[in-house]
Amino acid sequence: MLGVFSSSIVSPPEELVAAGSRTPSPKITAKSLVNRFVGNNPSAVSMQIGDDVHLAYTHQNESITHPRSFAVKDEIFCLFEGALDNLGSLKQQYGLSKSANEVVLVIEAYKALRDRAPYPINQVVGHLVGNFSFVVFDKSTSTLFVATDQHGKVPLYWGITADGCVAFANDADLLKGACGKSLATFPQGCFYSTAIGELRCYENPKNKITAVPATEEEIWGTKFMVI
Repeated sequence: MLGVFSSSIVSPPEELVAAGSRTPSPKITAKSLVNRFVGNNPSAVSMQIGDDVHLAYTHQNESITHPRSFAVKDEIFCLFEGALDNLGSLKQQYGLSKSANEVVLVIEAYKALRDRAPYPINQVVGHLVGNFSFVVFDKSTSTLFVATDQHGKVPLYWGITADGCVAFANDADLLKGACGKSLATFPQGCFYSTAIGELRCYENPKNKITAVPATEEEIWGTKFMVI
């Protein structure tokens, strides 16, 4: 799955900008990245939301235990990969039908977070038990919300394209070719929300997240670590 957002939606993280500056390397634009994804995955579904957002996904080579899904409701778009162990109880909590799947559940959880504040974000995401990563974009508020599970079982990566867009994908090699060293693994047990403007750990909310420069041999430019 792939989500690409212009700088008008999300400001490129300083740590990723600095990583690319330390070791200049080839990059491509956001449009070229999306075209490469679609070109490499003939069955891919791709959509553009306004001028600032591209989303794409494919079921090609997906894991049986960690399937990918997409949904949109009330102008909330969500890409989800993985599975929730407590989906049944969460569907009851949010008043969803028995047929609702993980991606629909995440949209409802986000809506509760947005509309029924004050809900602590760390509690809402912390209630999701399982292996997952997801990208939510709320068109009505131009808000981006991204999270991964506490164990990092469904990897997610993020980087900065040649034209300053922030890209999220489950394919490290795809982003490596587009973002050069402005690339990192999205840290497990963490979320990023443009509503608060920073990366935070929901597993241990009081802990800080720091960026450590990677070695030249690694494909990453930096590593985000919870301390």
